[in-house]
Amino acid sequence: MDLFAHLLDDWFHIPFTPIRIGLDGLIGLIPGLGDILAGIASFVIILAAWIRGVPYVTLVRMMVNVGIEVVVGSIPVLGDAFDIAWKANRRNYKLMVRHLRQPRRHTWKDYAFLASLVGGILFILAVPFLVLLALLVWVAHRL
Repeated sequence: MDLFAHLLDDWFHIPFTPIRIGLDGLIGLIPGLGDILAGIASFVIILAAWIRGVPYVTLVRMMVNVGIEVVVGSIPVLGDAFDIAWKANRRNYKLMVRHLRQPRRHTWKDYAFLASLVGGILFILAVPFLVLLALLVWVAHRL
């Protein structure tokens, strides 16, 4: 599995730089479809973690890592640079190994990450409602 994460994130070294890119970064260069294909390939590590019994909190964190890579990576040029720097597969491999060594141990960072994720999603869902409410209040005061 480490070899798979290595191929996806650190396969090729760009000469005269400390930058390493993998198949994930190269596939991501294909406009439109590349980031989706790279995201699908990244789910192999998540599937392997699930089969090995990694806790759900860690699986969600791994899925968010891939989601961030796919969403931000879909931005032309800047997203490709982000893909190369983010290395979601390396992050996910480290999470999987950590939880396989200590199967029932979650750190406060795992829960803080999930709490901030839920808070962010709730904020995103609340913004349109709050804008609509402010618009209705503004219209009511204008009448």
